[in-house]
Amino acid sequence: MYYTTDTATTPFAKVPEGDLTEKWSHFKDKARLIGPNNRKNYHIVVVGTGLSGASAAASLAEQGYRVTTFCFQDSPRRAHSVAAQGGVNAMKNYKNDGDSVFRMFYDTLKGGDFRAREANVYRLAECSASLIDQAVAQGVPFAREYSGYLNNRSFGGVQVSRTFYARGQTGQQLLLGAYQALMRQVHLGRVTAYTRHEMLDLVTENGVAKGIVVRNLDTGEISRHGAHAVVLASGGFGKIYYLSTLAMGCNGSAIWRAHKRGAWASCPSWTQIHPTCLPQSGSHQSKLTLMSESLRNDGRIWTPLTKNDTRPPGAIPEEERDYYLERKYPSYGNLAPRDIASRAAKERIDAGHGVGPLKNAVYLDFKDAIASQGKAAIAKKYGNLFSMYEKITGINAYQQPMMISPAAHFSMGGLWVDYELSSNISGLFVIGEANFSDHGANRLGANSLLQACVDGYYILPQTLPHYLALLGKGTQTDTQSQAFEQCEKEVRTKLTELIQINGSKTVDHFHRELGKILYDKCGLSRNEKGLIAAIEAIRVLREAFYQELKIPQTVNGINEELEKAGRVADYLEIGELMCVDALSREESCGAHFREEYQTSDGEAKRNDRDYAFISCWNRGEKTPVLIKEPLKFAYTEPTERSYK
Repeated sequence: MYYTTDTATTPFAKVPEGDLTEKWSHFKDKARLIGPNNRKNYHIVVVGTGLSGASAAASLAEQGYRVTTFCFQDSPRRAHSVAAQGGVNAMKNYKNDGDSVFRMFYDTLKGGDFRAREANVYRLAECSASLIDQAVAQGVPFAREYSGYLNNRSFGGVQVSRTFYARGQTGQQLLLGAYQALMRQVHLGRVTAYTRHEMLDLVTENGVAKGIVVRNLDTGEISRHGAHAVVLASGGFGKIYYLSTLAMGCNGSAIWRAHKRGAWASCPSWTQIHPTCLPQSGSHQSKLTLMSESLRNDGRIWTPLTKNDTRPPGAIPEEERDYYLERKYPSYGNLAPRDIASRAAKERIDAGHGVGPLKNAVYLDFKDAIASQGKAAIAKKYGNLFSMYEKITGINAYQQPMMISPAAHFSMGGLWVDYELSSNISGLFVIGEANFSDHGANRLGANSLLQACVDGYYILPQTLPHYLALLGKGTQTDTQSQAFEQCEKEVRTKLTELIQINGSKTVDHFHRELGKILYDKCGLSRNEKGLIAAIEAIRVLREAFYQELKIPQTVNGINEELEKAGRVADYLEIGELMCVDALSREESCGAHFREEYQTSDGEAKRNDRDYAFISCWNRGEKTPVLIKEPLKFAYTEPTERSYK
């Protein structure tokens, strides 16, 4: 058996009492507070300064708390939040097309295949409207109609327009707004910001988070940092697949080191494959390029009806094209949710209808949109995306279709958190993509930026002070304690062990091999036989890693291979847990598609009777331990997730 189950433990989610629409207000009304003059006595460490981390650090410092931030980039502006292109969701109903907080809540819950807490998802929708006003006040240049009103468009999985966007640079513009707020607090002396520093471990004393141990990536210096609370805002681990839409530096090490200190990992197998990525062009690649999902508003996705069709797209007449999303999902068409659109593309490619030099792509065609709206209108909405596509591929997408393919993207899984965004380790909070919180088994497009902002601007600044108030008087954390001493010793030992392996294979070799295993066996589809084979293969690969790895033998100074080695060592453990988690869930839901559990027409077959729970994984002596948080649906009724 690859795991055991703890039936005696039930996670306490701390969901407030009262009606769904009143839970968040009820919490805020009853939350403990700290007086303005006393807030400077409390110190908070924030790991990661992307959109969630920067917004949280700026908001907490604005309240008067002392904050220290860490990021491994040379500037918070380099965080991966800049890569989010298409937009951020918010319930404003500017189009008067029937949107509401409840509809947004239901779309998100349904989009995640009813595998998220109702209360958390409703709060996300409830807080969404405030974000747009705040972002505009920060200077975020959202697209506007001729009249000056903010414009909207749709994303996958919805039938209304609630996505606000700044051309194809929404993530970058929102991050710049948060960055400005963060730098203001740095200038005021309330935030101390460390760049080029990587968290290597979490320090706990008696089950309470007390601080972190970090490494200076320029000098190799190891240092200790104590705090009254630690916030992990370190993003997702989709780069575990090696080829993904994520930046090369993205990793899962911060949350995994916390997991090894006792924090529960939650639903790690729920990793999203994005349908609109540029296809792999060869074995030389280490990164794939994302094209915004917003393109599906006007682009039509198709493949040739004939297998192995080598004709250029313009030579294939309409009657010989299969607009397969429009055929299979007429109600949503090309705006079907990401997991469904990705699986549909894979099905067409695997069936021999793929296009491009490697026959690993499908077409995204703007011919009809250009004919009806004009080239200028399309350029106004997507011009920078078209330019990026042409720069990479040499193809003018105004004249012929783009070629797109599914690729690993977003982690719905992460560390488990309760309603207050606290992990099961007291004093350890987890926000943004680092937690599992709001998306269930599949994230709807444009909800990523929303969750990052809502967690950082609105939720954590209410819940973390409540925790601090319950601590009592703030006292200085002793970084000379035995716990800090032991943690630093373990960190140094681990670094030395990696350097002393002195084998003959690079870190990238092992990362690439792991990615192949996961994409083939725990990617767009999974089955029991494949998952068991993947677990065994990862174990063999991990053993080889610790015998054959070769990295430069220096702990001091810049050593990028050493950085990568630590992250891949963690990936080799995360990857095994991903497969174990997928093996334990004998159903199909969202991004988790078990081939044994599908309907007669190939759709996901959910099992609400046995699997309506959040998987929480604790570390056991020999195998991972599964703890189940039951999901209760008091305000919605889980239904078949149909987009037809």
